Amino acid sequence: MKDRIFVDTWGWVALGHKKDSHHQDVVRFYREAAKRKAEIVSSDFVLDELITLLFRRENSTEALEFIEGLLSSASLGYIMIETISSDRFNQAWDLRRRFKDAPFISFTDLTSMVLMKEMGIKNILTGDQHFFQVGFGFQKVF
Repeated sequence: MKDRIFVDTWGWVALGHKKDSHHQDVVRFYREAAKRKAEIVSSDFVLDELITLLFRRENSTEALEFIEGLLSSASLGYIMIETISSDRFNQAWDLRRRFKDAPFISFTDLTSMVLMKEMGIKNILTGDQHFFQVGFGFQKVF
């Protein structure tokens, strides 16, 4: 089975925000994953969060360059940006109801969990512990 890694908002922010304390480590991890031809997967909901955060933390030129580079990588097939369809959205809503007592799990994280389960992805680049508290067998890669 192909090595697949889901990149959460945290992973992209650490990669794109040069002042992030994990930036250099995530850059190294990302380069190593590319060398071994790991399939990098994310979602449009994750990119939504990322764009918002980067424009708050970086100057607009750097934020634009990073996002445009990311979108270019997706169009060239280096990374996969999956769309959260209405079916995936509804499944995430079912999870929201299931984890109603865990209000700190974002809806974007729930959509990511649905996507990862559907695609059989266990590995995730994230700093968010919620992925490991839900019992789906996800594994942190950094």
